[in-house]
Amino acid sequence: MKNLLTITSMFLMLFIASCSSGSDDDDPILNPLATTITYSNTISTIVNGNCTGCHGSTPTNGAPMSLTTYNNVKDAVENRGLINQIETGNMPKNGTDLTSTQIQSFKTWQTNGFPQ
Repeated sequence: MKNLLTITSMFLMLFIASCSSGSDDDDPILNPLATTITYSNTISTIVNGNCTGCHGSTPTNGAPMSLTTYNNVKDAVENRGLINQIETGNMPKNGTDLTSTQIQSFKTWQTNGFPQ
């Protein structure tokens, strides 16, 4: 009986130690390292998937500017409050809010000097 209790206890300790928090915060795919966030590999994908429906080369639905190029997006972050717009849920209009990971990618991209 003592051996069964010891084995069960060891198994339980290993099981608990192997569990994760279930958080996506440490997932390298969902939260890439700050140094890997560039316009071409991260930001453009987010913008193309969420913004260019209205902010295309010819803006529609009242969008004030295009977000189809690196310079357009950089200008929108620096001078038009793009990050605030996506953080507060004002953008994308009539679309799904960006995830916290996507918003953080914009912030990291800005902090790192807008790498292309």
